[in-house]
Amino acid sequence: MKKVALGSTGLSINPLVFGTLPLGPLQASLSPEEGGRLIRHALERGVNLLDTAELYQTYPHIRRALEGFTGQVHIASKTHANTAEAARAHVERALTELGVERLDIVHLHGARVADPFVERPEVIETLVRMKEEGKIAHVGLSSHFVAAMKKSVTHPEIEVVHPLINRTGMGIIDGSREEMAEAIAACAAAGKGVYAMKALAGGNLISTARESLRFVLDLKGVHGIALGMLSEAEIDGNLALFHEGRADEALWSTLEGRRRKLTIMEAFCKGCGACVPACTNNALAMVDGKARVDDDACILCGYCGAACPEFMIRVV
Repeated sequence: MKKVALGSTGLSINPLVFGTLPLGPLQASLSPEEGGRLIRHALERGVNLLDTAELYQTYPHIRRALEGFTGQVHIASKTHANTAEAARAHVERALTELGVERLDIVHLHGARVADPFVERPEVIETLVRMKEEGKIAHVGLSSHFVAAMKKSVTHPEIEVVHPLINRTGMGIIDGSREEMAEAIAACAAAGKGVYAMKALAGGNLISTARESLRFVLDLKGVHGIALGMLSEAEIDGNLALFHEGRADEALWSTLEGRRRKLTIMEAFCKGCGACVPACTNNALAMVDGKARVDDDACILCGYCGAACPEFMIRVV
């Protein structure tokens, strides 16, 4: 199956990257056995980059998938730490729980950090030091900020970027989809590997998934897209779409037409209440300091997802 160079890292990846967040307790809460089976299905069909994070709690799923697998697999993880000590602890925990000696990529997980080079310099320094120690192959940056992507162009220590981009621009904090696309192209031109996140806007663009995925795949400088996948059919359908431009109408009608629901990632809800006035159908309320949804009243418009400053409300 066709691979693409991930910038100047020396890694070659399948452009379909397995995003493991939906497998874990923050979303579908699959067991390591169930999640591992799905990851293994993808690996056996040529997917070779797995995207995870300290926050996702999916290391057991990945470890189960890797048992007995002899093919090439790259693992990218992320640390949301704001201190050097916490960053090192996150990486060490990933190595231990995954049972590996080195992670291929570790991102500073700075989704809402406008300038990680000013706000998290000690974390970047720690990741670079752990690269020198042989525990990390490449240092990366994940962000929802156009400004952070632009600034990473001039920072050679950042070798891979993981930007938010989608057809509607939903979730980009400080600019438009066009501005993020320009920043992505600049990163790629500087030799950085680029694999995108939120191509389906956290689930809000599922009904137009084919169009939305094609939009991101066709952007200049995008080497891959991380997608959360919860069935073998979804994995196979995405592989056919990414590699052959083929979309079985029956399958995709099912995937795009599946029953959805609004999911609030309660563990990360900070209780700001920004989502409540954004709801057009009075389906949201604050209960015990957390946002709660009335499924019977929710019309799945997704406006609350756009209002959430933490991007923690999804239609899935």
